[in-house]
Amino acid sequence: MQTIFVQFKCRPGMAYKVADELVQEVEQISEVFSTSGHYDLIAKFYLADDQDIGHFVTERLQVIEGVADTFTLVAFKAFG
Repeated sequence: MQTIFVQFKCRPGMAYKVADELVQEVEQISEVFSTSGHYDLIAKFYLADDQDIGHFVTERLQVIEGVADTFTLVAFKAFG
């Protein structure tokens, strides 16, 4: 299992719609939070070991209406 975190910069007024679509339509999502700063949302996803992260982000997440930009972090180990 691969764990990734993706930060989303949304078009003005679209953050809640993007968050709702992520929760409703993307089965790999674990959690999504609103944030302050350069990005509007951060979401945690669990992908199968053989799933390509680049294709997932570019073909499944970046095409969601209202997404202006993304920043992806790959997690290696969970502590605690």
